[in-house]
Amino acid sequence: MRILITGGAGFIGSALVRHLISNTEHEVLNLDKLTYAGNLESLSSIANNTRYQFVQADIVDQAAVSDLLARFKPQAIMHLAAESHVDRSIDGPSDFIQTNIVGTYSLLEAARGYWNTLAEDERQAFRFHHISTDEVYGDLHGVDDLFTETTPYAPSSPYSASKAASDHLVRAWHRTYGLPVLLTNCSNNYGPFHFPEKLIPLVILNALEGKPLPVYGDGLQVRDWLFVEDHARALFKVVSEGEVGQTYNIGGHNEQKNIDVVRGICALLEELAPQHPAGVAHYADLITFVKDRPGHDQRYAIDASKIEHDLGWVPEETFETGLRKTVQWYLDNLQWCRHVQDGSYQRERLGNNDSKDSIA
Repeated sequence: MRILITGGAGFIGSALVRHLISNTEHEVLNLDKLTYAGNLESLSSIANNTRYQFVQADIVDQAAVSDLLARFKPQAIMHLAAESHVDRSIDGPSDFIQTNIVGTYSLLEAARGYWNTLAEDERQAFRFHHISTDEVYGDLHGVDDLFTETTPYAPSSPYSASKAASDHLVRAWHRTYGLPVLLTNCSNNYGPFHFPEKLIPLVILNALEGKPLPVYGDGLQVRDWLFVEDHARALFKVVSEGEVGQTYNIGGHNEQKNIDVVRGICALLEELAPQHPAGVAHYADLITFVKDRPGHDQRYAIDASKIEHDLGWVPEETFETGLRKTVQWYLDNLQWCRHVQDGSYQRERLGNNDSKDSIA
């Protein structure tokens, strides 16, 4: 199968690309704009594989995407390209509207145009898989409530509102035009190659440098944590075996309070990196409570029973095993982290202009 992945240089996208190249025989075309969150160093292990190609392009550019589709002729599109950081969406929502809503619309139209050119058997086999977030559901206040695939949407931030809008567009293109779509909504991802502005890598790197470990409000917000490699397996399961028109929630079955996540990282660092920064007796001493962000959701928790029942997917990692692997990965890959922190990773985009003439 030939699979086009948008946003394949991002955190989840790169995990999916690595999984497909390393564990299947499928061909992958990675289409990524290479914003600040796109990092080609995350794909260095498979960059020279003959089944992998990269093109720098913007999903908003419908003509460019249409041309790529005509050249690559994918049997599936997996759409991960998105602006995804809540704090950034609060400070500047415009990019989120443009990429997540307008970009998804442009990609849908390019995909529909391409799909209409296919022979009937190819049309039946084609899939458009839209990857979204559990944040579209808003938050949960009861301790036992779970998000299901039928939970009403109630987004709280510009980010989650833009993702909710993109979900609605995808479903509308299925209902109106018959485009064969699949949707997935996932819980909080973590693992190797996570951009350092996110909670877990931020805490790890700040702790190693003796910097404050910021925790919003009282730190009692609850998230369901999903190891990114488990997520990649689930995404491939859905695109290859899922039922057209269906939505599948993907969760890690790992609810944790934010403060407990931070304390857990500190405990692992005490074991794995016992040489503290100067002036730091214990990593946990660096925990600093800061003013809560506007509209902060209290609790997310996913009911992932549908994907387990229908497709046989369950996460392989517990939070304890996944967090240990994650902390160890960052300790072993500080050079990757430094390239992100000093901006040198962005130099990789130089010379990576659209290489569509080489697409088979």
